[in-house]
Amino acid sequence: MSSLDIVEAERLEASNLFYRDPTLYDSVQADSDSARICRELVDRHCPQARTLLDFGCGTGRDLDLLARRFDCIGVDLQPGLVDYARHTRPELDFRVGDMRTVRLGHTADVLVCLGNSLAYLHDNADVRAAFQTFAAHAHPGTLLVLCSPVAPIESPSPQHARVETRLGAATVTISYQWDLRTQINTMRRHWVFDSGEECHDAIRRRVLGPRELELHALLAGFEVLEIVNETGALPVLGPGAYTVARYQG
Repeated sequence: MSSLDIVEAERLEASNLFYRDPTLYDSVQADSDSARICRELVDRHCPQARTLLDFGCGTGRDLDLLARRFDCIGVDLQPGLVDYARHTRPELDFRVGDMRTVRLGHTADVLVCLGNSLAYLHDNADVRAAFQTFAAHAHPGTLLVLCSPVAPIESPSPQHARVETRLGAATVTISYQWDLRTQINTMRRHWVFDSGEECHDAIRRRVLGPRELELHALLAGFEVLEIVNETGALPVLGPGAYTVARYQG
């Protein structure tokens, strides 16, 4: 990794409790439907697919499920998450890499970028670079499945929730801030565990609207086939959506 990659990985880790505690991440996100929806979208558009690359694989939770169907490789910028993934899921292939620059030297039938990973690229140049990476790992017919925010989350007052974690129960206070100029949606979380421990998150995600996603895909050689909501259906109401595109070459 370059020195810039290391700095970026450390910044992401500092911003999110889940990245500092991957076991907690896995436990809280255990009921995620992302892998199931991804498989359904692939079955709809590329049922013959056999190989898959996951950019921004995190702890490998989704990849573990996808590997039951595909021959998979997972890539993530954060060494701590990759180390955890390798330790907990040793049968899978995980690599440290930046989705803006990584080149694995081969293509796959399916490329996925789930868990809002694309949203951590805030600049237009970085988003373009990620799509160039997708194109570099695609052959004609390769399917691209993205899960990313397409509309901001806005809340007039903080939200409160109780969460059961391996560290014990916690009360989480969540607030959102939307910057239209940068299209950055910042989520701030204040965790108060019953043990008395407290911590803070400040998670900044870039929101790309459906037409922006279509444009970035087109410029990289992909044709968008459909954009569906977070349940894999229509209509797209936000804040998150799945974008499905096919590489034209």
